[in-house]
Amino acid sequence: MPADNSRVPSGKTLPLSRWIPGICAAILIALCPAVSHAADGLKAAVAANFMIPFKEIAAAFEAETKIRVEATYSSTGSLYGQIVNGAPYDVFLSADEKTPSSLFEKGIAEKPILYATGRVVLWGSGKDFCGAKTWQEALKRTGAKKIAIANPVTAPYGAAAEEALKKTGLWDGSRDRLVTAQTVAQSFQYAMTGGTDGSFCALSSALSEQGSKGCHYIINEAPPIRQAACLLNRTARKNDASRLLIFLNSPKASEIKKRYGYF
Repeated sequence: MPADNSRVPSGKTLPLSRWIPGICAAILIALCPAVSHAADGLKAAVAANFMIPFKEIAAAFEAETKIRVEATYSSTGSLYGQIVNGAPYDVFLSADEKTPSSLFEKGIAEKPILYATGRVVLWGSGKDFCGAKTWQEALKRTGAKKIAIANPVTAPYGAAAEEALKKTGLWDGSRDRLVTAQTVAQSFQYAMTGGTDGSFCALSSALSEQGSKGCHYIINEAPPIRQAACLLNRTARKNDASRLLIFLNSPKASEIKKRYGYF
């Protein structure tokens, strides 16, 4: 067997240059978990109606704090189910107040805060559709054969639209023309891409760049939708998550929200 020339003779000290690589490796190993953790974005579960303004808010938050945010957008009901089943989100931005309050009561989240109040609109782009004086008139026009609506069971904006239709006596006459979308953002996309002739959607979608290609009607019969956010107790990044929640009501975020019709 060949001799092991790497051994240090008894009584001799290994030169410092021979120790440095090992020391560096040990330091890197110790730091790797922290580096990996810092590279991960703060995970936010965000109601689909708030997707457009939240992308701008998250970018402004990162620019100010250097904390990156990774958002998942879906219906409030769907996100609630994921959270209850252990999804590793840090914060939850709901499209209502009831859902975060339920998480708080279950001990899954901290006490919610109000971050926005939104409105439901009827959006479309056809000339006949846009020539109406009211949303009820637009809905009754012959050109509006299919109208998208977010699932009222899981999407608060869909539930609010359904409430308005029932309040005005239009629910029964419209049901056969309604196309159900999984989220309010998807409802808007159906109309935007021509899959439907109109859409019950959030005012934020109507005020977006895509929304400017059509027209919208405010639905006063639908109640304003108060939206709350909460920090999830399972988060390992409580300080960062708390900073994001505080930032949601900062002057910068409020300016963005106002631009998309939230108050």
